[in-house]
Amino acid sequence: MNNEMTLSFVAIEENEALARMAMTCFITPLDPTIEEISEFKTIVSEAVTNAIIHGYECDGKSLVTVRAVIEENKVTMTVRDEGMGIFDVEQAMEPMFTTRPFMERSGMGFTIMESFADSLSVESVLGNGTIVKFEKTFSPVPEASRMR
Repeated sequence: MNNEMTLSFVAIEENEALARMAMTCFITPLDPTIEEISEFKTIVSEAVTNAIIHGYECDGKSLVTVRAVIEENKVTMTVRDEGMGIFDVEQAMEPMFTTRPFMERSGMGFTIMESFADSLSVESVLGNGTIVKFEKTFSPVPEASRMR
């Protein structure tokens, strides 16, 4: 099965749940396990939260765009913002690094995403935004087990 979708929404914290739930609904035809759903939702949540909080500082007017593509049993997803960008991507991806300690941010977002995704890449340009891309492969479901 192949499919794709794009969702854009205003950069407010409440829309992190919208993105998480929309993307979870999108992958349901893959018949993911509870563990796979949990991991996927966590990756989406972390990537979208980073765009809202760090990319746009919750400005409430800029857009975050999430695009997901299903090919066979693999999902490729991008989370894009056109916000401030990341000064040093390598440093930002280090465990415990945060630019928002006053917001009780642990600095583990990228580490968590890396641990649950098959692959993760981050492209960022100061003043032009950030693209977080990840891939996650789901356990194949035998055709005989699929609901019709």
